[in-house]
Amino acid sequence: MGMMTTEGFDWPALMRIGMKGLGLKPHEFWALTPAEFLILIGAGSGSAPMGRARLDELSKAYPDAKAEARSGVTQG
Repeated sequence: MGMMTTEGFDWPALMRIGMKGLGLKPHEFWALTPAEFLILIGAGSGSAPMGRARLDELSKAYPDAKAEARSGVTQG
């Protein structure tokens, strides 16, 4: 996101994001911890998407009984 420069934080950019982008008042911006600010801007949010192995695992653990009954297919 380019919030760091070789000298440290790019404060003007961070302030624009916080105050203009998020609509924070100056005292709200300065009261945030770096971790809180990163959460607000969505950095590092979310987890990795589910992989095929986990989907297969969940499908076996929680079979779709209604779909099986309609199609006549059973798991065995």
